[in-house]
This record gives sequence, C-alpha cells and structure tokens, in this order.
Amino acid sequence: MRDKGEPVNKNNRVIEKLSSIFGKPVVKRTSIPDCFWALFALSTCLKVLLIPAYYSTDFEVHRNWLAITHSLPLNRWYVDATSEWTLDYPPFFAYFEWLLSQLAQYVDPHMLDVHNLNYASERTVYFQRISVIVVDLVYALGVYSCLRALGIAKKTQQHLAGCLLLLFNVGLIFVDHIHFQYNGLLFGILLLSISALLNDRYLLSAFSFAILLNFKHIFLYMAPAFGVYLLRFYCLNKGRSILNTVNAMMKLLAVGLTPFVLSFGPFWHQIPQVLSRLFPFKRGLTHAYWAPNLWALYNTADKVAAVALRREKSKDGDPTTTSGLVQETRHLVLPNISPAVTFALTLAFMMPILLKLLLTSSTKRAKLIFLRAVVLCACSSFVFGWHVHEKAILMCLIPICLLALLDRTDAKYAYLLSVVGYFSLFPLLFEVDLILQRRIQRRLL
Repeated sequence: MRDKGEPVNKNNRVIEKLSSIFGKPVVKRTSIPDCFWALFALSTCLKVLLIPAYYSTDFEVHRNWLAITHSLPLNRWYVDATSEWTLDYPPFFAYFEWLLSQLAQYVDPHMLDVHNLNYASERTVYFQRISVIVVDLVYALGVYSCLRALGIAKKTQQHLAGCLLLLFNVGLIFVDHIHFQYNGLLFGILLLSISALLNDRYLLSAFSFAILLNFKHIFLYMAPAFGVYLLRFYCLNKGRSILNTVNAMMKLLAVGLTPFVLSFGPFWHQIPQVLSRLFPFKRGLTHAYWAPNLWALYNTADKVAAVALRREKSKDGDPTTTSGLVQETRHLVLPNISPAVTFALTLAFMMPILLKLLLTSSTKRAKLIFLRAVVLCACSSFVFGWHVHEKAILMCLIPICLLALLDRTDAKYAYLLSVVGYFSLFPLLFEVDLILQRRIQRRLL
C-alpha cells in the first residue's frame, strides 16, 4: 500500500497489483545487474557466427605474414617480396604473427608456405578468424579498465551503455570480424594505456602506449595528446624541484624507449629497410579507396576542374587518383600535395586542443580534455593525413565512446561522428557472402 501523501504513480499501482497476485511484496528494481562479461560472451557468440562471412585481401595479408615470420629467418622478414603483401607493421606485430604461426603449423602447415599465395583452406580460415576472436579478450580488458578508471559505477545505465557501445562496436565488427584485421587487440592496448593514465599511473601508461606504437605505428598521431599530458602532470607537476623534474623526464624517457629497444633491437642493422616499409610515402596521397577526408574532396575538385577545363590525362601513362592502384599519383589541375603539407596541416589542427591541455591546471578537468585531445588528434590525422585508409576512422570512433558516457555535449558529437563514420565503412561490405543464410544453404545443398 502507498504511504499517506505519496503521489499516485502508474508503476506503483502495477507493483501493488503484482503484490496482491503473488501474495508477497514485489520490489521495484532500481539498478541493472552487472553483466559485463555476459555481454562480452554474447558479443563473442556474434563473432563466431560471422566466421563464414566474406573476408577481404587483408586475410591474405595476415596469412602471408604468418608464412614470412615462420618460414624465413629474422633478417628476411622486412626484405621478402614474394607476395605483394609485404610485412609493413612494426616488429612487435611481426613477433605476434610468429607466435600465431607456432600454433598454425599444427592446424594447416600449408598456410605457412611463403610461395603458397592466396591460400585459404577451411582450416586456415577458421584458425585466423578464431585468433581474432581470442585476442579480443585484450580489448575486453581495456574496456573494463577504462570504465573503472572513469568512475562509472556498475549496475547503472551509464555502465550498460558503455558496455554496449564498446563491446558491440559496429566498426570493430565490420573491420575485424568481416573484413578481417586485429584492431581489437590494438585498441585494447590503447584503452589499457588510457585507463592507466586516468588512474595516475603515468609510467605504466607511457610503457603500454609505447608497446602499442610497436604494434602499429599509425597510433603515432595520438602521441601528442599522451606526450603533453605526461609532460604537464608528471614531469612538470607542481611542487617538483628542477632536479626532480629532470629525474621524472629521464624515467619517462627510459620507460618509453624500452619497448622500442626490445622491438627494433634485433633489426638494428636493417633499420633503414624497416623504416622504408613502415613509412612508404610513395604510396600516394590517398588510398585506392578514398577515405572520406579533405583529400577525397581535393581529388574530386581536381576531376571536376579537369573536365571543365578539358584537361586530358597525360599521354605518358601517369597514374591518376582514380586508377584504383596504391601508388603515387598526379593531379591534373590542382597542385600536387606532398607529405610535408599533410603533416603541417595535421599538426596545425592538433595545436588548439594540445595547448588547452598544456595550460589546464586542474587534474580532474585535464583528464576530460585529454580524452578530447585523443579524439581530436585522431580526427586531425584522418582528415588531413597522408595515405589515410578508410578503416582509420576507428581511431576516432572508439575513444569518443568514452566521451559519450561523460558529457552530454560530447555525446551529441559522438552520435554525429558515429553515424558518418560507420556509414563510411559500409563500402567494405560489398560481397553477397555477407548474407550468411546463402552460405548455409550452399553447404546444405
């Protein structure tokens, strides 16, 4: 029964009716069960269902890297060019591929032959798909750590929203579990680094972020946000003497460089060759499939201007931006863009948020600005960067999910960016094999 003076509420009436029916009081739930790991298990089940789905050429890329790291000596990893899909990730990722190859040899040794190009037996497909699913545990740990570091209480709608946004992230499902890549592992390390920084574990954050850079160097674009925060709140923290500041800088430098020494040490005599693979500037301003950024608009403007001015493609066969190939191209009307121009623009658009972060004195306020800096640095690199892949939008979409949980204004921007970002990934999903029912029907028939 209601207390005297309690306002009549429809929900209360329902609870009273249920109480009379069952003969015992019915307690209205005010919290949500903690279901993080249950949701992770559910997302894993979804990924298992996608094992038979279409996969892109990235599947062959990673199979070839398995073969390279397993079959060739260390000094041939960054030299071999048997396949067009040469090894162009930092050494830590190469070591990761080597570890996978130690298991792969018991599943199907033929996948580890460097001359066995475009090999995709059923066992190979299942092995590589399952390996992506298994290492997503690192991503789950990163999500769990970040939600705790942000102070989001369990059994709340906010916590549930965070779990759904991150564990069932549409972009990761598209790119990792259909298109095929290992972004879950990489973003898991990123989230672990962010959570360490939010918990004021600065050296651990720097160490884990350095590890991430040695897995995939594209995360260098986020380094300014980490660098400025660590400089401001670890090295230049209030109350530190000059000696203590220098000591802190030396510690940070030692911790940050250690993963690079471990990663590149075995290749010290091949550093120029390795760097030429990691930073192939001759691949051109834009990827074969244009990322939706400034340079896509620039290419379009060049095409429109060429038609309007009746400029014809050069007779010497120079590739153009619509040739569908990954290579250097020339614009027909507008000036050609160099890597230096793209880097200058990227850095220029990062500076406002970096300066704001540097000048912030409140640690609590700075943590929110840091998350914004991570997102804006990633956005700047996506919009203005050199040879940007469409999949790089994930660098913006994953961190902004954290901001969406903290601030209403950020949540609005996160919604708009997510709509555009996820839509831009749809061209990756063009095969009819994505309709799993057709694949199942084929097997049944």
